[in-house]
Amino acid sequence: MEGERRASQARSSGLPKGGADGESPGGGAPFAGSSGSSALLQSEVLDLDEDEDDLEVFSKDASLMDINSFSPMMPTSPLSMINQIKFEDEPDLKDLFITVDEPESHVTTIETFITYRIITKTSRGEFDSSEFEVRRRYQDFLWLKGKLEEAHPTLIIPPLPEKFIVKGMVERFNDDFIETRRKALHKFLNRIADHPTLTFNEDFKVFLTAQAWELSSHKKQGPGLLSRMGQTVRAVASSMRGVRNRPEEFMEMNNFIETFSQKINLVDKISQRIYKEEREYFDEMKEYGPIHVLWSASEEDLVDTLKSVASCIDQCCKATEKRMSGLSEALLPAVHEYVLYSEILMGVMKRRDQIQAELDSKVEALAYKKADTDLLTEEIGKLEDKVECANNALKADWERWKQNMQNDIKSAFTDMAEENIHYYEQVC
Repeated sequence: MEGERRASQARSSGLPKGGADGESPGGGAPFAGSSGSSALLQSEVLDLDEDEDDLEVFSKDASLMDINSFSPMMPTSPLSMINQIKFEDEPDLKDLFITVDEPESHVTTIETFITYRIITKTSRGEFDSSEFEVRRRYQDFLWLKGKLEEAHPTLIIPPLPEKFIVKGMVERFNDDFIETRRKALHKFLNRIADHPTLTFNEDFKVFLTAQAWELSSHKKQGPGLLSRMGQTVRAVASSMRGVRNRPEEFMEMNNFIETFSQKINLVDKISQRIYKEEREYFDEMKEYGPIHVLWSASEEDLVDTLKSVASCIDQCCKATEKRMSGLSEALLPAVHEYVLYSEILMGVMKRRDQIQAELDSKVEALAYKKADTDLLTEEIGKLEDKVECANNALKADWERWKQNMQNDIKSAFTDMAEENIHYYEQVC
């Protein structure tokens, strides 16, 4: 396969293990055991009370996280996949740099939408040039994510930001919303670029290099409607049958995902509530400075004292604003990204189970001789390869994802702790 050849080249040239925005994740002790046990996560990582149901939090567009779709586009050789996804011992060399910037509003008679400039710089030989500049809208990112899931159903594809964020009817084209989305899209592309397998996906290359009309033409070359419907029907049928004998290691993995999802969602809610309370505190406090200044004008004996109080309030306001900035730019996005990752992981597990369920159904049909035995035997051999291929892909990517997750969460909380230390040094 072309993808295997490129992945082989990546190992020889040395691709880095991925962190967001082109940076390798920091070191440090992990907070969840490598065994994938949910008990370790529950006892060591996010051991928080569960009575926070009334907290306000950004809602998610569930349609973007539809985990029922499945495409069987996978390589048929387990050995080739094992070679393709060997992630360990890679030197820290990077040859693909991506920047997402300059959001631009477009108004047509039909719709209004935002496009983002994407600049790609690379030294890879398979690219026609060393630098590319294109503009993409959110729908193009959705298309790319879908193609990556089709080609690599049991690899952990990075999440996209939600299509809509509904909290107090946030304006969709508000500058803050657009900037938040731009940063998330930037991280999405760089996580793909840093992934040892996804980075060589042909659709990813087209996304980064093709002009708008070329990308539109490329999109039309995908499977037709009837083919996609057939794939969906087979996926639904497989999911209805279920998996009878899921391997123990994937049972542990599934338990880990369920526990992680509960805990990270709770942390996300608490973080959002803390930010909301900080905002309310800041808005109220910044009104007191001017009040004390006005008060000093009518109190001759307290002029210096009142002005000193106003100065202290102003200093506290600046320190609080800086701490809020750190919270909104570092902790909140990191935590919320892993909320979305928990949904991605559930989808990956479901697709893995669908592949195994399809194999189980063929084995059952052969046992009862419900169809031509020679044909079934051949199909079973191919499906066994596909299941092994899917399992190996998921196991390798799982360890890589867990290490990145541990590093990212640790870094976010460490940065927040440092911000709090600086805050109290300034105000105390």
